[in-house]
Amino acid sequence: MSRLAAGVVLVTACEPSLDADDPQAPVGEDVGMTATAFLSVSLDPPLVLVSLREGSRMDDLLDEQPLWGVSVLSESQRHIAGRFAMKGRISDRLLFEDIPYARGETSGAPLVGGALATLECRTEQTVTAGDHTLVIGRVLSADLPSADGGPLMYFKGKYRQLG
Repeated sequence: MSRLAAGVVLVTACEPSLDADDPQAPVGEDVGMTATAFLSVSLDPPLVLVSLREGSRMDDLLDEQPLWGVSVLSESQRHIAGRFAMKGRISDRLLFEDIPYARGETSGAPLVGGALATLECRTEQTVTAGDHTLVIGRVLSADLPSADGGPLMYFKGKYRQLG
């Protein structure tokens, strides 16, 4: 499968408040994950799919938080992809610290500035497939924040540029 070129996205979500009944309770941490197994499923209704390693932090979070975001990364955002793909990484709070982002109006998820496209989604269905969970999300909003540059690609174990 390393011979199959894939686009690179950052999937993000915000943990729910620790106490939903208390407006003063601290909001949960932002979480992000680099993904290359992401695709459009349907135009009507607009559905997308992301594949998550079973038991990963994002898999666990999307099991309890139905709202999430996707930032389609540009070729100049390789550092973001690498940062959120690290094994044994530091806390997500620190990973987001110096990355420009806006919080999605619908999902509350961080959406990366300069991304080629951003989506806000709500989980419609999950399917266990081997050691992964396939999360199918309904697209609630889509935006094209940047027209600059080409997409970031992943091919033969490395980030690449198209062309």
